[in-house]
Amino acid sequence: MAGMGKLIWIRRFLFGAVLVLGLVIGGTAFRVWQVARDDDRDKADVIVVLGAAQYNGKPSPIFQARLKHAQQLYEAGVAKVIVTAGGNRAGDNYTEASAGANWLVEQGVPQASTLAVGEGRDTLGSLRAVAAEVAKRGWHTAVLVSDPWHSLRARTMADDAGMDAWTSPTHSGPIVQTRQTQANYILRETGALLFYRLTRTPADDIGGTGLG
Repeated sequence: MAGMGKLIWIRRFLFGAVLVLGLVIGGTAFRVWQVARDDDRDKADVIVVLGAAQYNGKPSPIFQARLKHAQQLYEAGVAKVIVTAGGNRAGDNYTEASAGANWLVEQGVPQASTLAVGEGRDTLGSLRAVAAEVAKRGWHTAVLVSDPWHSLRARTMADDAGMDAWTSPTHSGPIVQTRQTQANYILRETGALLFYRLTRTPADDIGGTGLG
């Protein structure tokens, strides 16, 4: 009988642990989805565009969608400076930040209104570098531009880096075209955010999307 009672308690413990884990994962996924729908266009010191892949100085379609959205925010008067973020990979002649800044200038944004911060090979590293640069200039508030599903993790990391940040994600581009793609990214971002909260380190940047 004692053995049977012990087995019952083990089963209850396992059931409780699975239930708690499910609630944590489900709650985090809901928050990823919820923040993805936020579009906060309050005025800020800077607009920060999270980098994504670039090809010999040409931003990828994902990156271009972010840059176009940042330009719209700039033209709407949300901030006077657009900060482009992101370093480069071995062999690249351009950083994501420089490619993004050059693209914005080509689209008519004054060069004086851009600031390229070409450091960091993942979201956390990029945001820490951006936070240091904007702090040097006496800036504190930032509107983050990335893909919807990346918004919560980016905002969490920006806050941890010392910025007062909110999000205005792009709702165009390859990542938001199909429900299947959206579901995949919500799942991926849920895992990446939980990993960051547990370890305070970024998840690997899988697939070159700039969501590391």
